[in-house]
Amino acid sequence: HVQLQASGGGSVQAGGSLRLSCEATGPTNMIDIRTWYRQAPGNQRELVAGIRNNGSTNYADSVKGRFAVSRENAENWSLQMNNPKPEDTGVYYCNAKTRLRNNWGRGTLVTVSS
Repeated sequence: HVQLQASGGGSVQAGGSLRLSCEATGPTNMIDIRTWYRQAPGNQRELVAGIRNNGSTNYADSVKGRFAVSRENAENWSLQMNNPKPEDTGVYYCNAKTRLRNNWGRGTLVTVSS
């Protein structure tokens, strides 16, 4: 199955920028949708952004206009976080959906300070 590794997390000041990357290995040609989720302390995991193979994207309302998801190739996709806010703090996970399963990797922590 697809294995994922997210990277690029860290501490950033509000109004700055940060870029997260996800690297996938395994049968990446089976991936239909590449997404980013996040989980803040005490909250449920929520969808942040996703990109389909045809290039169409979707975003959570809270990040529209500030975050951008992109796909470099079948194995790599990114989340550009511009103008992050303290409420964007959380563990960010990349996710790869195939017809057979939903694949998760370890998350990367993003801390946004005011």
